[in-house]
Order: sequence, then structure tokens, then C-alpha cells
Amino acid sequence: MDKIAELENRSIYLIREAYARLSPTALLWSIGKDSTAMLWIARKAFFGHIPFPVIHIDTSYKFKQIYAFRDRYAKEWGLDLKISRNEAALAAGVSPHQEKLACCHALKTEALKGTIAQLGLKAVLLAIRRDEHGIRAKERYFSPRARDFKWNYLDQPAELWNAFHPGSHSDEHTRIHPMLHWTELDIWKYTAREKIPTVDLYKAFHGQRYRSIGCETCCTSISSTANTVPRIIRELETTRVAERSGRAQDKENTYTMQKLRSLGYM
Repeated sequence: MDKIAELENRSIYLIREAYARLSPTALLWSIGKDSTAMLWIARKAFFGHIPFPVIHIDTSYKFKQIYAFRDRYAKEWGLDLKISRNEAALAAGVSPHQEKLACCHALKTEALKGTIAQLGLKAVLLAIRRDEHGIRAKERYFSPRARDFKWNYLDQPAELWNAFHPGSHSDEHTRIHPMLHWTELDIWKYTAREKIPTVDLYKAFHGQRYRSIGCETCCTSISSTANTVPRIIRELETTRVAERSGRAQDKENTYTMQKLRSLGYM
């Protein structure tokens, strides 16, 4: 078994383990490369049909290509798609043009919080990776969240010999991270092997492409000629540029991401 197959098998195990032990469950789909790979793996884990809702947190500021991709493949793959928006915050004028911490918390964390309460979720699958950001390296595969939605990154449960802590009755829900052990390069190699569709923004056009996508107002492109998945893989094998260097919320200050995640951000 090669490395990519081993990564996939472990993720399938984690997804099935979460579904068997925690219910109701849902999967967060940002439409990015990581969450699309996780969604693909979840479809394989349940033989083509995901038996729980797929949630898209919609800030209303995403790239139009993201919305088009979401609508096409949600229908094609038969997903039970739930679109989560914080309408009250949007009506109050919250936007990425203001302070990024407040905007992300209102339009993403609070939107997710409302959806978890509405659906009564006990588990949420997210496609974060340890190599993507320093604060995410502190995560566990099964990560309990308190009733106030906060993440105590100073007190994470030990995970030994594939024994995972599903949380306690005092926890509001548990975040499940089936892609934690993957790298950006692994994701693209898996995407190539499985022929997984991705948003075209990842491929170079007129010498520019995106490595990380989200709200259009908070992402910048990089110089690149990698206009195919094999070329993206070759580029990543030599680059020294950080994956999230083009994400605005990562640049405000050193601890912005840690603050966001401690408050419940993805």
C-alpha cells in the first residue's frame, strides 16, 4: 500500500468512527481543495452516499466560482446541502472591509454555531491539516468543544493507539478532523490520482493562481504558471511560500488565527 492509500484509509476509518460514535453528524464543505477531498473520501466511506448533511458556511463574499462549483456538485453527488448564513450580522453591515477577526467570527463562527444548534449536531467533520497553520498543529482528530463553543487548546485529550475521545455530556459538540495527517502536497497527489474536480481558481490563469480560497475580499493570488494538477504538484515540490500567505486573516497579527479558533472558528 502506498502513502496516499494509507492516508485515505486512515481518513475513512476516522469518518466511520465518528459517525458510529457521535450522532447527529454533519460535514463542513468550504468548497476548497481539502474539504472537497474529505467529501470525496466520505462518499467512498459510505459507498457513494453521505448519510448526513453537508454544510456550507456562506459569508456572501465567496468567489462566484465557489458558488457555481457548490451548486453543480451538490446536485451531481446527491448531497443533503445546508447553507448556513448569519443573516442578522449581514443585515447589520458586518463585512470583510471591517476588522477581520470580528468579521470571521460573526459570518463564519456564529453562522456555524447557529447551524449546530438548529440541527442538534454532536459531531462536525472539518478538513483542517496540521501543516497548514501553526495553531492547527495543536489539534486532535477528535476535539471537544464546550457549550460556549470555545476550544481549550491548552487541554486537549490524548490520542494513543487509535483510541479517540468522543467528548463528554458537558460538551456542546466534537470537531472531527479526518485530514489532520495530510499535507498540501498529499491533497494534490490524491486529487490527481482520484481525478477529483476542484474550483478553477487553483489553476493558473494569466500567470496567477490561488493556493487557498475563501472570501474573495480576503484572498490574494500568487504568481504561477501551474495550470494543471500535475504542474501544481511540481510547483509545490519546490516552493518555499507558505500556503496561507494570501489569506488576510492570517496577516493581521501573530495570534489572530489562535484567537479565532479558540472562539470556535474552523
